[in-house]
Amino acid sequence: MTHIAVQPELYQDQLDDKEARLDTMLAPFCQEPLAVFASPAKHYRMRAEFRVWHEGDDLFYIMFDPETRAKIRMDDFPAGSKLMNQLMPAVLDYVRSRPILRQKLFQVEFLTTTSHQALISLIYHRPLDDEWQTAALQLRGALSQFGEIQLIGRSRKQKIALEQDWVTETLPIAGRDYKFQQIENSFTQPNAAVNIHMVEWALSATTATDHDLLELYCGNGNFSLPLARNFNRVLATEISKTSVASARFNCQLNGIDNVTVVRMSAEDFSAVMQGEKESRRAAEAELESFNCQTVLVDPPRAGLDDDTLELVRQYSRIIYISCNPETLVANLEKLATTHRVTKRALFDQFPYTHHMEAGVVLERCTA
Repeated sequence: MTHIAVQPELYQDQLDDKEARLDTMLAPFCQEPLAVFASPAKHYRMRAEFRVWHEGDDLFYIMFDPETRAKIRMDDFPAGSKLMNQLMPAVLDYVRSRPILRQKLFQVEFLTTTSHQALISLIYHRPLDDEWQTAALQLRGALSQFGEIQLIGRSRKQKIALEQDWVTETLPIAGRDYKFQQIENSFTQPNAAVNIHMVEWALSATTATDHDLLELYCGNGNFSLPLARNFNRVLATEISKTSVASARFNCQLNGIDNVTVVRMSAEDFSAVMQGEKESRRAAEAELESFNCQTVLVDPPRAGLDDDTLELVRQYSRIIYISCNPETLVANLEKLATTHRVTKRALFDQFPYTHHMEAGVVLERCTA
């Protein structure tokens, strides 16, 4: 992981720069004001990973300079959550004098929540045995003063979870608390505060609907679950087996019964909907029973492929969340023949970097 220089005094300037850039990029498609959702200037990142450097008797975290690749010692991490910053020194202070935990420790990964839970993964260049597990249980006990801590040990072809490999995040979204299982090594939004803004923005854009929602790339249900209150039903697709199981678990956790999650790639779903392919999973989900008129997409950095673009074009309203405005613009150029952008937003998920998260709502053009 590369180093992020956190400079709160410069935060507004960097946000203004992003606003100007995104406003220019989206101006050809929409003249509506750009809604801007700021991040906390510090302690905004819920997950991070650090290499562990062994130097004599000392032990410390490092990151790498993104330009020079030089090592940077990290005694704290201002971008990281407050809980992460409490746990970082506590882990090393405990491990430093205990050879069973220290030997060939290569990396430490933190996944924290706003609800005082954390998952810590210790990654080694050696096999882990019962002796390691006993010592790790004692470490977990020592860290319990900071919250509900889960601990995992990893080495080549080996994974030991002391209790479980997930934590539960609780997010207050538009007047209701939603609980989300977050699993180790599975995608979750890194900036909890901005994630709440994104979901609430999507909620505000989809009020007073009397139809169903299709969501592609649904992950663990981050959008699907809260948006279920605005739609009759939600049909959500996701390719990751882990994320599908997590999304279904999260539906039960929140008592939401109008979301159907199908394990299928956006490309395969497109082919099924075009009649070019048959799928047992699609048949079991009874796709034909849904009346989806709104589609939400949150694709990877590459944006939407041509087949998926043709699929989403068939819906009256498209909500597009993008982690790469350049591919968003390329997709909008194609969608502009049938839809017009009615809302646009900037979500500052990644302060102090050039990365921007954008959101647009498109409505089908009427003749």
